[in-house]
Amino acid sequence: MQDIRDAILSGDRTEQTYAALPLPATYRGVTVHKDEVDLFEGLETRDKDPRRSLHVDDVPLPELAPGEALVAVMASAINYNTVWTSIFEPVSTFGFLERYGRTSEYAKRHDLPYHVVGSDLAGVVLRTGPGVRKWKPGEEVVAHCLSVELEDADGHNDTMLDPQQRIWGFETNFGGLAELAIVKTNQLMPKPAHLTWEEAASPGLVNSTAYRQLISRNGAGMKLGDVVLVWGASGGLGSYATQMALAGGATPVCVVSSPDKADICRSLGAELVIDRNAEGYRFWSDPTTQDPREWKRFGARIRELTGGKDPDIVFEHPGRETFGASTYVARKGGTIVTCASTSGYMHEYDNRYLWMNLKRVIGSHFANYREAWEANDLVNRGLIHPTLSKTYAMEEVGQAAYDVHRNLHQGKVGVLTLAPEAGLGVTDQEKRARHLEAINRFRNT
Repeated sequence: MQDIRDAILSGDRTEQTYAALPLPATYRGVTVHKDEVDLFEGLETRDKDPRRSLHVDDVPLPELAPGEALVAVMASAINYNTVWTSIFEPVSTFGFLERYGRTSEYAKRHDLPYHVVGSDLAGVVLRTGPGVRKWKPGEEVVAHCLSVELEDADGHNDTMLDPQQRIWGFETNFGGLAELAIVKTNQLMPKPAHLTWEEAASPGLVNSTAYRQLISRNGAGMKLGDVVLVWGASGGLGSYATQMALAGGATPVCVVSSPDKADICRSLGAELVIDRNAEGYRFWSDPTTQDPREWKRFGARIRELTGGKDPDIVFEHPGRETFGASTYVARKGGTIVTCASTSGYMHEYDNRYLWMNLKRVIGSHFANYREAWEANDLVNRGLIHPTLSKTYAMEEVGQAAYDVHRNLHQGKVGVLTLAPEAGLGVTDQEKRARHLEAINRFRNT
């Protein structure tokens, strides 16, 4: 691994150099173990600690399949799917690997007693499998996390509808929280040259998810002038949704949980911010009963900020805790678009406010390759910026996931894998200088 690291740090990107590098028999990766799936049995979700279940192990390097690339990973990032994996909720990811392993000879590689996790990366291509034309060893890349087979007709209009669609590093093995990773080459995208490795690794999953959810015709299809309610507006997903709303001429109403998070949203350019803890919103009067009076109070607060307008779009991802309020506050004919349920999957809402007011609920899950490519291009062009707040060493990944699990973070949390330190990997310093303030906005928050 040291030879690979040295080659990358040298700046040499010739195909011959990387094609000639010997590959190690093993590499270090962040794993969960199949024999620990009952580790947290009997504990509440909040009390399950990723620091106990995430390990850094030496694992064998798998065979490369046709259409795949082996990438030397310089940095990765924490997403909520890694938290779910680490606490074995809502199900153990080993069920995903077992089912995938039954689909083909190459898929059998994924069904292992350990799961190398992680759905983001920035790094350099080392090898490509048979049949690969577009990508070569030595190219600097980031990866989106859609793994898709495309053998069924359903996937050819929108690859997210493919029956064999999976999220790499969550529903497949050999993920990005590792020194090496295996991806399909149609997951690869160019690394933005003005970003460090850890900055470039951090947008992938959340930026693409927010793009489809908010901008794409497959999601809410946001337009100029829309009022967009963004839950968790300083977090991993919300920070990108807030940037997109502002860049697209919409008006974000940012919902956060602390004054520091409110300040972050204002620094992005958002003017309308609700600190729901400071204003005391309690949408549930007890664990089984919602309080519609709080929905109404929340809706009145939104109208107060917007000059009487209700949200055209509600950018939903907390799930159970907020979904009733989201359905209520969306304008007549408005859209609630949801991509996650970090506070619980069993949503409850008053359907009268949906059907009688002609509102729509849209489910949105990650993004297809085109959407991910467009989202990455926004970063490359400096229209959207990373929201990286803190970077950990790979040995500290349990703490990084714990911080995300307990909502102790802002924006995105990065993890260095092969990169020996933060701040490396920039090849366009002039472009970086033009955007440096925006790139650093979430740091030390």
